[in-house]
Amino acid sequence: MTTHHHHHPSVVQRQRGARRSQRLLRRVLPFVASLFLATPLAGPVARSLANTHAAPARKVSVMVAPLSRLESTARDLYTSLGAEQQGLRFEVFEKALTGYLNLKQAGRLSEHQQRLTVIDFDLPSTEKRLWVLDLAEHKVLFHTLVAHGHNSGENEANNFSNTDQSNMSSLGFYVTGQEYQGKHGRSLRLQGLDEGFNTNAAARAVVMHGADYVSEAFIKQNGRLGRSLGCPALPLDQYAQIIDAVHGGSCLFLNKSNAGYASKYLNQDAALAALAAAVPTAS
Repeated sequence: MTTHHHHHPSVVQRQRGARRSQRLLRRVLPFVASLFLATPLAGPVARSLANTHAAPARKVSVMVAPLSRLESTARDLYTSLGAEQQGLRFEVFEKALTGYLNLKQAGRLSEHQQRLTVIDFDLPSTEKRLWVLDLAEHKVLFHTLVAHGHNSGENEANNFSNTDQSNMSSLGFYVTGQEYQGKHGRSLRLQGLDEGFNTNAAARAVVMHGADYVSEAFIKQNGRLGRSLGCPALPLDQYAQIIDAVHGGSCLFLNKSNAGYASKYLNQDAALAALAAAVPTAS
C-alpha cells in the first residue's frame, strides 16, 4: 500500500488553487466538511491514478475510492435534508451537489448563499419537481410545481435548446442574479453557465417568475401545467418567497436524464478538492 503522501500533480495544483477559498468553504460547508472528515480516507488514489495507463486492470478499484467518498458525503447530506421523503431522487441530488461544489470551488457562487435549487424534468409537469434546499440548515425550504418551455413538450419536457426564440427550457447549472420588475412582476435573472446548453439564458430573458398557469387548478382543468417561453415559471402563491430565498448568487440545476447533457461542473475531482479545502487536515 502506498502512503497518503503521493499526490497526483493536478490534485495538488487544484488544492493550491483552492487555498484562497478555504476560509470561505469552511464557513459555507461546515456540515458537508464534517461528513468528509468523518469518512475514512479512501486509500492510495493519487499514485494509482497516475498508473492507470500502465495498469488498466486496476482502474476500476482506483476510481471507486475517491468517488465513493464523494458519494457517501452526498448520501449523508441527502439523508439529513430528508430529500428522499420530498421526492428528490438521490442521483439527481448528487449531480446537483457535485455542480454546487464545483461552482463554489470556482468562485462562481456568493459566499453568503448556501442554497441549492433543483428542477427535475424527468418528472411530468403534474408533479412537484422543484426543490429549494438549504444546505446550511439541512432543510427543504420549498417543494413545488414548475413549468417548462412551450416547445419542450406537453406534460413532459423532452426537448431543450440554448437558442433564442426556441421557446424551450435549457438544461444545466445556473447562478441566480438580482431580481427586477418585469412583465410578470417580480422576476429573478438567471445566468446559464453550461456552454452550449444554457449560456444564452440571459439574452433569451429566461428568468424565474410567477405565473397563473402553474397551479393545481390549471392541472385539474387541463391535465398538465401551462408552459412558458423557456422560463422556470413558479406558482403565484410561492414565487415571491422563492425569489427571496435564492436571489443573489445561489446555484440552480435543471436536470433531464438521457438528454445528451454534459457539464464541466460535474467534475468529481473538483468537488472532492472543494471538500478537502474545507477540511485541510483531511487531505
